[in-house]
Amino acid sequence: MDLKEIQNLIKFVSNSGVAEVKLETGDIKITIKTTLEGTTPEIAYVQQAPIAQAMPQIAAPAPAPAAPVATPAANDESSKYVTIKSPIIGTFYRKPAPDKAPFVEVGASISKGSVLCVVEAMKLFNEIESEVSGKIVKILVDDMSPVEFDQPLFLVDPS
Repeated sequence: MDLKEIQNLIKFVSNSGVAEVKLETGDIKITIKTTLEGTTPEIAYVQQAPIAQAMPQIAAPAPAPAAPVATPAANDESSKYVTIKSPIIGTFYRKPAPDKAPFVEVGASISKGSVLCVVEAMKLFNEIESEVSGKIVKILVDDMSPVEFDQPLFLVDPS
């Protein structure tokens, strides 16, 4: 079960109004708890069952997040702009640390591969890099705000 499937499961459970769901598939156990009033966030526990193997296990590196999706913006006024979207669900941070300067500001020139922000997902901080070169026109999300998969984060003028 990959991260995207787990995220979709969390969304489904939180929208269904169920208080708790337990799922076991193969070597993975997942427990998702929510409150019916919606006053506290849902909690997902992912537990991998031990696997009996004769060979020693080697820790695999954490998978890199998918590249952010860059698409032209929808409305007529900003149709010349490219929208940088979040590739994952998590918490959006504009700065690498609380005492540091933001990665980018409105009006900043960026190039392909420039780090624009960080999205924290399950205690992992994922740097979001630009897929286009250009100039930041608008930052669409406030610092330390939760973001959804495919949520627009930045508008970039590629010209």
